[in-house]
Parts: sequence; C-alpha cells; structure tokens
Amino acid sequence: MSQQLADIIVSSNTVFTGLSDQPEPASIAIKDKTIIAIGSDEQIKPYLGKNTKIYQFNDQLIMPGFHDFHLHIMDGAVAMNSANLFPARSEEEALEIIRNFAESIPEDQWVIGTTWDAGYWDTQQLPNRFSLDRILPDRPALMFHAEGHYVWVNTKALEIANIHRDTENPSYGIIGKDENGEPDGLLYEKAMGLVIRHAYNFTKDEKKELFANFLDHAASLGVTAVHDLFATESLEILNDFDVFKEFEDNGKLTTRVHLWPALNGNLEHVKRLRETYQSDKLRVSGLKQFIDGVITPRTAYLLEPYADQPETRGEMSFPSDTIKKWVVEADKEGFSIRFHAIGDGAIRLALDAYEEAQKTNGKRDSRHSIEHVEVIHPDDIGRFKELDVTASMQPDHFAMSERGVYTDRIGNEREKYVFLINTLQKSGARLAFGTDFPIDVLNPLLQIYRAVTRIDNSGKTAWHPHEGITLAEALKAYTVGPAYGTFREHELGTLEAGKLADIVVLERNLFDIPVEEIPDTKVQLTIADGNIVFDDTKSLNKQYT
Repeated sequence: MSQQLADIIVSSNTVFTGLSDQPEPASIAIKDKTIIAIGSDEQIKPYLGKNTKIYQFNDQLIMPGFHDFHLHIMDGAVAMNSANLFPARSEEEALEIIRNFAESIPEDQWVIGTTWDAGYWDTQQLPNRFSLDRILPDRPALMFHAEGHYVWVNTKALEIANIHRDTENPSYGIIGKDENGEPDGLLYEKAMGLVIRHAYNFTKDEKKELFANFLDHAASLGVTAVHDLFATESLEILNDFDVFKEFEDNGKLTTRVHLWPALNGNLEHVKRLRETYQSDKLRVSGLKQFIDGVITPRTAYLLEPYADQPETRGEMSFPSDTIKKWVVEADKEGFSIRFHAIGDGAIRLALDAYEEAQKTNGKRDSRHSIEHVEVIHPDDIGRFKELDVTASMQPDHFAMSERGVYTDRIGNEREKYVFLINTLQKSGARLAFGTDFPIDVLNPLLQIYRAVTRIDNSGKTAWHPHEGITLAEALKAYTVGPAYGTFREHELGTLEAGKLADIVVLERNLFDIPVEEIPDTKVQLTIADGNIVFDDTKSLNKQYT
C-alpha cells in the first residue's frame, strides 16, 4: 500500500497530547479530517508531500481543541452585540454604558445588555425600571443579570409585553412589584420570557448572521466543539437547528455542535430530533433541564433555609416526582441527561433521579451530568463516582460572583462546600469544563486560570485554594472530559493517530509562563475537522515546495 501523504503537518517542541501531564516534542500529520500519524520529525517525514502545508512551531503549545461542555450558542451570539455591564461599579455607571450603547445602534432596535450585578455596585441595591426610563423613555430595554436568571427592563418593555399590576406570575417565575403593587422592572426566572420573546424575534437571515459571528469567535479562541444546552422556553425562539444544518450542508460549520434540547416528558419529539441530527459535526447528544435557579436572588434550591432569609429555601422548577419520572423514561430511551443544579437540594435531587433510573432501568453507560454544582452537601460528593455522573463546571463562575453577597446568602457553614472542583475530582468524579457563554466570556483560558489559581473576584485572594487543580488536569477537563461526556472519547479529546483532527496552537507554552498570563494567551492556529478555521501565524506559516 502506498504511503498516505498529509494535507497538513504541525510540529512543536511542546505538544500536549492529553495522554500524559507534560508537553513533549512531536509532529502531527493530518489527512482529510483525521490525524494519520504523530511522532518525531523523522517518523513524520514519510507523510510529507509536495502539497503538504507545514506549520513549524518552536515552543508554542499544540494541544487538542477546546471542547466547551456548556454554553448557549444563539443567546451568546446576541450577547456579543449587546452592552456589557459587568465593569459597572454603580447603577449610574451601568446606565452610562447603556446610554452609549443605545446611541450606537439603530433607533428601531431593542436595547439589550448583559452581566450587570448589583452586588458589585456601591449601594448593592437592585435597580428598577424608572432609572432605565430616564435614559430610554421610548425604546424597549432588556438587561440580563450576570447569572442570567433575572432581568431588568424599562416601562416600554413592560408595555410591549403587556405586563401590568394584574399580570399573574408564570409557573416558576416572579414579576417584581413595588410597594404599590406595580411592576418594578425586575423579572425572575420564567417571567423573563414574557419580554424576551418580543426582544429576540429575529428573522432567519438575522439568525444566520448571528451564528456566523459565533463560529468566527469560537475559532479565534481555539474552541472546536461545543454543547448547546436548552436554556429556557423563552429563549427557544432563538434556536433554529435548521440554521445549524444549513451551515453544515454548505461546509461552513467550523465548530462541532452537540445539541441538548429540553427534557420535558415529550420523548417522541426529541427522538425525532435525535434521528434527524446525528452527524460528526451536528448531533443531538441528550436532554437538559433546570432543577433550580441561582444563589443571589435565592432561587437556587437548598436543603436548609437561606442564611439571610430563613423563610425560603428557594424552590424547584418542577415537582421532584415529575423530574424523576422524566429521567427514568428518558434514560430508558438511551438519552444522556443534564440538570442545572446549583443548590445542595437541587444537586441531591438530580443524583436521586439518576439513582432511581439505575434501579428502574438497570445500570447502563448513561453518562448523565450535573451542571454548575455550586453548593454541595458533603454526603453527596462521593455519589458522582458511584453513579458515574459528570461534574460539569465553569470555574470562573466563583470569581464572577460577589463573594460577600454569595456567602451572606448561604452562611459560613455551607460556604465551605462551594465549587469543590479538586474535592470532586479526588473523590473519583469526572470533570468537564465550559463557560456557560454568554453568562461568561467564551475564552477557555479564563476558566483554566480560575481552576488552577482559585483567585476570586478581588483579584488577590484564593477562594478555597485547596480546591485548585493542576494545569494538566484543567486542560483535560476542557478536552478529554467533554469528549467522554458525549461518548466521543474514541475520536476526540486527545491527540492520537486515528482521532479527528481538532487542534489548537497557542502563542505560548502554558506550562512555562506565570499563571496570571494564562487568560491573555492568544491562539495562533485552530484546526477543526482537519480544516484550518483560524490562522494568526503570519510569518510562521510557510508553504512547502
């Protein structure tokens, strides 16, 4: 048999294959969409042809492509074109950012903003609609809180959504009211949908443009695979799997997309989706649902009451019997399931549901996971390994939270069991990292940095420093972990002959730089499915002749 010739060869002194904990010198030969060989320069030389494109690096780090295990594609694509309110340190600063942003977009557009957090403001007081009315009296405005589970809107937005003093709360949602019983401009959980459905009513062409922007952004950050998780019913208006399919059919899908539609009892619908979308690049991988909300508005579900509001433990988005029934039925049909569970009560219920599925359906290789895993009861730590449940975490989330506010909500005792990344890993749990984009930025290296350093929002102090993990462990949680979480460890997650060619080259060797420089390290080259989808090598690139 004649020797296969490579389309591309990439080489470096520092290649992190994911099979060991340190980078080593290697060359990688790629043909079509597959790694056909990996070894020394001498071993790879036979794969060199006159049309082979060579990328010779020195100490730039070559590693498997980043695999984001938890994000929201179209919601994130909208957020890329929205006002970023995270830097604001007062309500007035937030309003100034919104005002400037509103002036930069057409008059007929909704004014959308993201990631405000009153916990960081000078007063730590929640805003209301009247301050937004002051700067935007005639244009609808929708501002997402940093945790994504409540929004701040103006009077115009409330009018468009027909929300008034007599509007009833939706199931698992709250319309904030002032002392006179009038809507105050804050909408929690499913009440957000009353406004979002108007703001996010995009045309097909607008959705295509949003998706194209997302793909370019992902490629520039070395993200070669993502998991698009069901967000809320209100955001379903954005999702259009046909748009993703059109990009795949036209050869423009530059990131692998794993779809996780809603777990809601409608199995016939999702079984049809699973049959429809089942390719290397675009597939339904399982089902996702929410058990609770988040800590700061006290919508996360706790086993014991909130420390600063003893009359509430938060609440579940669905009755526990319903959740367990859905899990047992979906598990029986071979679906992997993922639950948003932030409070210790929600985490326990998710584990209980997975355990019930095992008892009812028999043990199988189901690869269920729990998303976020923020406040865990110590009794439940070992259950991740027992039930083979992946801990799907976003390490930068602990740094996005205002630590004092977070601790006030749950109290000092529970605070000991917050974001236990290392403890979970040591107990045998499988880790998989992601960003929850647009709740956080899409840059994987920010998550890697937080996982290693545990530096909190002060920029100086480590939040439970013993929960830090090594750089190699963090990189594996962003490559091997997600590949396993979607039954693709035989083709993704490490650099080996026979695996799909999803590869990223970073401008510097992460193992050899100060940790504080990790988040700012840039991507030089991204290869997805054997194709170069981002190239910033400039003079490093030379054509072999």
